[in-house]
Amino acid sequence: MKIAIVTGASSGLGREFTRQLISEYPEVEQLWLIARRRDRLEELAKSLPRPALCLGLDLCDPMSFTVLQEKLLSEQPEVLLLVNNAGVGYWGNLGETDTVLQTRMIDLNLRALTAVTGLTLPYVPRGGRILDVSSIAAFCPNARMTVYSSTKAFVSHFTVGLGEELRGRGISVTAVCPGPMATEFCDTGGITGNSKMFELLPYCDQVRVAHGALLAAKRRRSIYTPTAFYKFYRLAAKLTPMKLMAKLTKT
Repeated sequence: MKIAIVTGASSGLGREFTRQLISEYPEVEQLWLIARRRDRLEELAKSLPRPALCLGLDLCDPMSFTVLQEKLLSEQPEVLLLVNNAGVGYWGNLGETDTVLQTRMIDLNLRALTAVTGLTLPYVPRGGRILDVSSIAAFCPNARMTVYSSTKAFVSHFTVGLGEELRGRGISVTAVCPGPMATEFCDTGGITGNSKMFELLPYCDQVRVAHGALLAAKRRRSIYTPTAFYKFYRLAAKLTPMKLMAKLTKT
């Protein structure tokens, strides 16, 4: 059975990936959707052109990895596409915000992404693709979202390094680095109404981001950054001293 796995599939960008991926990867026979809110996954599954397996897992709970591992062992699928979309970002200065929220970012953005990828890789055939959702926050440190931007720097480095490791197996790995989008992310992270920077930044269209990212993965690109503005921002971050960029990009 040829499948695609999408984490964080219940809303936002993950939902868009799920809706669009069959048009770019018609050979996928079944979708495995992972998120905490199983009811939303089941609602989404009804609208899809392929059968979907809904796995209501909290990827901050290590037991979720055991469930996924056992399901992979049982089904022995070919994972043609893995979309590591699950992630979260919380606004606020370290030491002034709930430490549980700060460490949750590390658990979900880093540990879960690494674990899901490692568990899935034995089932990815030659020609398979992995898509990791990073962020423009990966380009430089963002004060008041220090932990979040650090986790996304990890995601981008992880993606490029893993892509080199898997080159001989014919498996490509792509990081997508979008700007802010009109999803639950800003409300959940306490960003809405608190960050002047987010009010000034141009927002990306999540439908276009998902489409562009799926195409970029298909074309085996290492990094995909949507819109000319954020492509310029990525270049500016490379050329500008890091400490200065941290001052300019304070959220």
